[in-house]
Amino acid sequence: MTIASSSPPSRLPLGDAKGAGTDRRTARRATAREERGDGRLAAVFIAPALLGFLVFLLWPTLRGVYLSFTRFNLLTPAEWVGLDNYVRMVHDPIFWDSMGVTVEYVVINIGVQTVSALAIAVLLQRLTQSAVLRGIVLTPYLMSNVVAGIVWLWILDTQLGIGNEIIAGLGFDRIPFLADETWAIPTIALINVWRHVGYTALLLFAGLMAIPNDMYEAAKVDGASEWRMFWRITMPLLRPVLAVVLIMTVIGSFQVFDTVAVTTAGGPANATNVLQFYIYGAAFGRFQFGYASAMSVALLVVLSAITVLQYRLTRAGRSDLG
Repeated sequence: MTIASSSPPSRLPLGDAKGAGTDRRTARRATAREERGDGRLAAVFIAPALLGFLVFLLWPTLRGVYLSFTRFNLLTPAEWVGLDNYVRMVHDPIFWDSMGVTVEYVVINIGVQTVSALAIAVLLQRLTQSAVLRGIVLTPYLMSNVVAGIVWLWILDTQLGIGNEIIAGLGFDRIPFLADETWAIPTIALINVWRHVGYTALLLFAGLMAIPNDMYEAAKVDGASEWRMFWRITMPLLRPVLAVVLIMTVIGSFQVFDTVAVTTAGGPANATNVLQFYIYGAAFGRFQFGYASAMSVALLVVLSAITVLQYRLTRAGRSDLG
């Protein structure tokens, strides 16, 4: 009986094995050098933005948090007072009134702006994708808030504004849009809706363009109407983009200032005294920088809590596009 002998496994000669190991080490060193070079290049590009973040955002935030625990009027050194500014804020009726006015503005602004922007975005997607129309929609956003406020202040002037001239010409009484406690906040909210709705619509339009057109075609084959496709396809797949847009617009709405400053200056009778305007008045009108910093920190906490809540409720980090 013959037993087949098995041949020993082939091995590289010792010199070849050493050469292969040297080549691998050389390749690793070259890769490491390339990664270090890429890291340095990335650091060069990131440095300006990082410097701006540290100087204009992080440091002022930390400085503001510190000043919120002090009494500081800009002319004398800051005096540590602990939680006195926060206790004063809790018992300040004007602060709570300003917070209520701000919330009213945010609700009107976000509600009208989101619905209008979504309608415009869907019409742009479903009816036409003309770049000219997108440019027209974005035009008001190219105007600053101050200019937009001044223009609408002229248009809505009770005596000379063309808006009230048209209302009077139709036989109705003139409306003091920016001089009446009932009309002032809704008017300011609609002015900002007019300016920002185009930008918000284009953000949503970009989200709509990411939805595969095959889904709409399949739904049409099944006999689905446009309304049904909107609720069953568009809204679920647009949810992550819509959630991010809502977070951005809510944060921006709570920080409204310039439109109020140039149209009503907080009046009439504090009806438009939004929180940012009250903070500005405390700091630069009465030089109470410590108290103004405390209110700013409170606003930061409120916005952070709202952002986290929105992110979780809307599941902004998850998409239904699979």
